[in-house]
Amino acid sequence: MDFELLDKAKEKVPNIPVLVNMVSLRVREINRNVRRPLLVPKEDEETVDTVLREIIEGKLTAEIDYDQLERRGYNR
Repeated sequence: MDFELLDKAKEKVPNIPVLVNMVSLRVREINRNVRRPLLVPKEDEETVDTVLREIIEGKLTAEIDYDQLERRGYNR
């Protein structure tokens, strides 16, 4: 994992648990061929770094439905 990419991705998604979930779910999608990468992977680039670049470039985002979380009993 390229830690420089990780730092840049944390600027886009400062909530670490959300960032971890985004990356892990997206890596699984790509590795299982469910969806293709949104960027052309660089030669010998790990999938996790491709996903971090997707986040940095704004191609991969997350939305949090706080109303749904509240209905499930989670506090903001």
